[in-house]
Amino acid sequence: MKKIIPVLLFALACCLLKPAFANEGMWLPQLLAALNEKEMKAMGMKISAKDIYDINKSSLKDAIVSLGGFCTAEVISGDGLLLTNHHCAFDAIQKHTTLQHNYIDRGFWAMNRKDELPNPGLTATFIVRIEEVTQQALQNITGDMEERERQSAVDKNLNAVRAATAKEEWQDVLIRPFFEGNRYFLFITETYTDIRLAGAPPSSIGKFGSDTDNWMWPRHTGDFAMFRIYADKNNRPAAYSADNIPYKPKRFLNISLDGLEKNDFTMVFGFPGRTQEYLYSAAIAQVLNRQNPAKIAIRNQALNITDKYMRQDPGIKIQYASKFASTANAWKKWIGESQGLQATNAVAKRQQYEAEFQKRVNAADSLGKYKTLLNELSAAYTSFDAPALYRDIFNETVRNVEMLSFTTRVIPLINASTKGEATYNNHRDDLKEYSTGFFKNFQPSVDKEVAVALLELYKEKMPVSFIPAVLQNGSNTTDLVQHIFSTSSLVSATAFNNVISKPMAEAVNILRTDPLVQLASEMGKLYADNNLPAINEWQVKINRLQQVYMKAQMEVFREKKFYPDANSTLRVTYGKVNGYTAKDAVLYDHYTYLDGVMEKYVPGDYEFDVPAKLIELHAKKDYGRYGINGKMPVCFIASNHTTGGNSGSPALDAYGNLVGLNFDRVWEGTMSDINYDASICRNIMVDVRYILFIVDKFAGAGHLLNEMKLVNPKKIKK
Repeated sequence: MKKIIPVLLFALACCLLKPAFANEGMWLPQLLAALNEKEMKAMGMKISAKDIYDINKSSLKDAIVSLGGFCTAEVISGDGLLLTNHHCAFDAIQKHTTLQHNYIDRGFWAMNRKDELPNPGLTATFIVRIEEVTQQALQNITGDMEERERQSAVDKNLNAVRAATAKEEWQDVLIRPFFEGNRYFLFITETYTDIRLAGAPPSSIGKFGSDTDNWMWPRHTGDFAMFRIYADKNNRPAAYSADNIPYKPKRFLNISLDGLEKNDFTMVFGFPGRTQEYLYSAAIAQVLNRQNPAKIAIRNQALNITDKYMRQDPGIKIQYASKFASTANAWKKWIGESQGLQATNAVAKRQQYEAEFQKRVNAADSLGKYKTLLNELSAAYTSFDAPALYRDIFNETVRNVEMLSFTTRVIPLINASTKGEATYNNHRDDLKEYSTGFFKNFQPSVDKEVAVALLELYKEKMPVSFIPAVLQNGSNTTDLVQHIFSTSSLVSATAFNNVISKPMAEAVNILRTDPLVQLASEMGKLYADNNLPAINEWQVKINRLQQVYMKAQMEVFREKKFYPDANSTLRVTYGKVNGYTAKDAVLYDHYTYLDGVMEKYVPGDYEFDVPAKLIELHAKKDYGRYGINGKMPVCFIASNHTTGGNSGSPALDAYGNLVGLNFDRVWEGTMSDINYDASICRNIMVDVRYILFIVDKFAGAGHLLNEMKLVNPKKIKK
C-alpha cells in the first residue's frame, strides 16, 4: 500500500488541474505538429499538420483572413470570394441600406461583379508566416526591473526585430506577446483594402431569432454573408479602383456536401479575440459577483428603452439595428457567463487548482521564489475590487448614453485648440467626418430616455465623490436631461455643424459652455481624480503578478500542455460534434433543421418572421442536393473552443473541407473565455449546406456556387 498511495495521490492531484482537454485550447498553427497532431489524428483528423500550416507551399492558413480585425472570413473560390457571418457584415449591409433599398429586410445579391458594393475601411488580412522571437524580445530583461522599465526595454527590442525582419514592401510586421508576455511571436501579414459585398440573405434568415436566440441552442440562424477581395493587376493589395480585379488566392477551401454526424472530428480556424484562461480565482469571483452584475444592469436599462422605440418605428429600427445588436451581444454573454461560472463551481475549482500549485511550490526548493505569489495576487485583487467596479460603471454609462459617448470626441477637439489652429483643424475635420455617421444613426428621443435611466443608476451605484454637482442634492434627472437636450449644440447634426463651422475661438467658446460638455467634463474629471490613480496602480501590479503566475504555472505543472490565451492572432481549435446536457433533464441534440425554423415562425415579428419563399421551399421540401432524408440541416454544435473574433471562422471536417460557419456559443458555455468546461462548452455553426441552399434555391444566386469547389469526401473515401 505504501507504494500505491503516492501514485494515487499524484492521480488525484492531476484531477485538480485544469488540463487542456482533447477539445480545449486555441493553438498556434505552426506548433500543431509538435503539440497536437497526434491527438488530432486520434480524434479522427485525416490530414497532417503541414496541410494546415506550411510556409513553403499553400496550406489551409492561406485561405483564412482576419476581416476588419473583428471577425474571421475564409476564401471559398479562386476569384477571392469570401464567406463570413451576417452579423460580421451587418455594419456594411446597414451602411448600404435605405428605406428604398432595404438590404437589411430584403437581403442583397450582386448578380454580376460590377454590382458588388465597395466598403471603405473594411480590410482582409492574411498571415504569410509566423516566427517565434521570444529570445530577441526578452534580451537583457531581468526579473528585478520595474514594469515600465521592463516594457520600455521589450519595446526597444521589438523595434529592432521589426527593422531586421525580411518582408515584401506591401507586407506588414505584427508582434504579439503570449503567455502574459513570457513568449513573443512575429506575424508577417498582407492586408487587402478593396473588399466588396457580394451577397447577404435578409435578416429574417441571417439574424433569425435575433436577440432572443442569441447565445442560445437550439439555433436556426443562417448567419452568413459573402464579400469579394479585389487586388491590383499584380494580385497585390490596392486601394479601391474600378480597374482592380478579383484576388487570386494561394488557397481556397473546398466545400463538403456530406455534412457531419455525431462524434465526427471538427476543426475551427480563425482569429479569436480575447480569453483569460489562467486567472487567479479572486479575479473570476469579481467577474461573477461584482463586475458582470453591474454591467448587465446598465445595459438592461438601455436595451429595454431602445427596443421599445425600435418596435414602434421602422426608421429607428434601421438606425439602431447594428448598435442594438452590439450592445445586446455582450449583455447576454455576461448573463450566460455568470450562470455558467456558478453552475460549474468555477471559483471553487480554481481554488483547488491553486491549492495544488501552492502544495507543489512548498515541496520544491527550486520553486521557492513562488511561495508568496498567491498571497500577493490575493492582496492585489482585493485592492483592485472597488476601483474595477467603478471603472465598469463609468465606462458602461458613458458608452450607452450616446451623447456622453459623442462628447468624449468633442472634448479632445476643445483641448486641441490650445496647440494651435492647425492641430485644431485636423481634429475638427476628423470629428466632422465621424459625426456624419453618428448623426445618421442617432435619435434624440431614444437617447434622452436612456440618459435619464442610466444617470439615475449612476447616482445610485457610484460614491458621491464621483457624482457631478448637478446630479446631487435631490436634483431631478429628468429635468436636467430635458434641459441639456433642449439647449445643447451637440444633439443634432445641423446645430453641431453650425458650431464647428465657426472660427476656432468662437466655436471653442460655445463648446466649452455647452451643458452636455460641462456634464461630461465633470463626470470625467471626478472619475479621473478619484479612480484612475488606483486603477493604474493596481492594474500594473496585477499585470506583473499574472505574468509571473503564468510562468510559474508552466514550471510547476510540467505535465500539462498549455495553450496561449487568445489575442486576435491566428489559432486552431478542434473537437467533435456532440450535444450536451444543459441542466437537469434538459439534453440537447447536435443538429437543427428547417422544420425548427417553421416551428419558431411568428408572422410579422422582427425576430421570428420568415420570408414567404422560404416557407414555400419548406412546404414543397424543395431542398435540391442540399437536403438529407427529406430534411434541410440548418445548424450544428461541437466542442471547439471558440470566442469573439471566431465569428465567421470556417468549421472544417477531418479532410480540411468546409462543412460549416462558426457564429456563436451556447449560453451555458459562454464562460469558456475564463473557464472552459468540456461538459457544456459548445460552439454553434451554420451547416454549409444550408448556406448553399439559401444562395441557390432561395436567392437564385447560383452563379456564386459555380465559383466554388463542392466535394463529397465521405463518398470518395468509401
